[in-house]
Amino acid sequence: MSRPPRARESVLDAYAALLIADGERAATVEATARTAGVSKGGLLYHFASKDALNEALIEHMRALALSDTEAIRTAPEGPIAAFMRISTMTGSPADRAIVAVSRLAQSGNPAAVEALRGLRTAWEDAIRPHARDETALQMVLLVSDGLYFNAALTIGSVLGPVPEGEELAALIAFVENAAQR
Repeated sequence: MSRPPRARESVLDAYAALLIADGERAATVEATARTAGVSKGGLLYHFASKDALNEALIEHMRALALSDTEAIRTAPEGPIAAFMRISTMTGSPADRAIVAVSRLAQSGNPAAVEALRGLRTAWEDAIRPHARDETALQMVLLVSDGLYFNAALTIGSVLGPVPEGEELAALIAFVENAAQR
């Protein structure tokens, strides 16, 4: 009997959703199988253990982040603007993977911590050639962190709206000008 081609991705998506919603302790193999709509045996066919799930999720995040980083690096509007714009987008596959891996890192998973450090380094490397110095680079990263934080909290109406349209364009222009002087 062949398994559906999306079974592996469904399990990974379910695992990420559980991590995001309830944390690492609640994201058991059994809960992941139940959430994915597969048997425990079906899950174990694709991932032999919870460690294997963790490794696959981290690799999935790395692949999505690599794609995003390449898009930032080659964006017609420039890497700083592209990075700031993606910082306002929550709920994308890359964002969900990053948040899920962050939950693993919060629970002490060293591979997750290292993967997130690698992601930050990749972003720095994409932006560095467009910033006048390390202080300007850190300013871009921190402003983008703030945009992301506000976008994430706006989902539940905790904060006001995140800049968009002309307001976001003005903020990006200001940061680019400050970073490139």
